[in-house]
Amino acid sequence: MEAANHGCFDSDGISVGLGIELPFEQDLNEYVELGIDFRYFFARKTMFIKYSQGFVVFPGGFGTFDELFEALTLVQTKKVTSFPVVLMGTSYWNPLMDWLRNTVAEQGKISHSDLDFILVTDDSDEALTHLVEAEARRRSLLDEWGNVIGVGAVNGPPPFAF
Repeated sequence: MEAANHGCFDSDGISVGLGIELPFEQDLNEYVELGIDFRYFFARKTMFIKYSQGFVVFPGGFGTFDELFEALTLVQTKKVTSFPVVLMGTSYWNPLMDWLRNTVAEQGKISHSDLDFILVTDDSDEALTHLVEAEARRRSLLDEWGNVIGVGAVNGPPPFAF
């Protein structure tokens, strides 16, 4: 997460960090301008997802999968506005995507369309293009006050880098 905070900090954005209080976790990095530490994962995930307008996910363990699938579930169930998800690292993520498409979706546990907003790539330029295009589509659905146009839409505040 330090790379995202560093980039946001260097470009004069608001660099936000959401930490978790665990004995083996490191503290928030030096590029975090607004930091919040959480005692419980569920509270951290709620804030993490509520204020996100896109996810870029790198290979990780259970915590990474927990955050990813929580976000996907909330988008699927329309509890939050759909946002782009970029999975960086094709050799790591393609087996998961194959399983989701060929097993989970084929058995009807999810819809194939639930996976449409996920991009798996090794190319940072492709990832950036995906995020920028998704943001342009999102902004095209906003009225002059920044509210999402449409019934049942959910809108969040301006983007932060986590």
